[in-house]
Amino acid sequence: MIKSELIQKICDENPHLTLREADVIVDTIFEEITETLARGDRVELRGFGAFSVRHRPAREGRNPRTGEAVNVEEKFVPFFKAGKGLRERVDESHKPQG
Repeated sequence: MIKSELIQKICDENPHLTLREADVIVDTIFEEITETLARGDRVELRGFGAFSVRHRPAREGRNPRTGEAVNVEEKFVPFFKAGKGLRERVDESHKPQG
């Protein structure tokens, strides 16, 4: 699913919302998650999962083409851990019926 499909789904399930209002809602949620992670804080959506920031220390990597050593600077990257409810629902939907 892409962002525009999510916005359309919200409109379909909430006929009182306009497409523009649903777009603002989705943008606000994504922006709030982004800003919270940028501050180094965690975002938890019960039953869905948690977003956090992980630290990756500096290291020596390799250029895959040449094999030459390359210094990789430290960085902070977003991380998502699926909640129990999401994991169980995905697992159930992929099991064979019968």
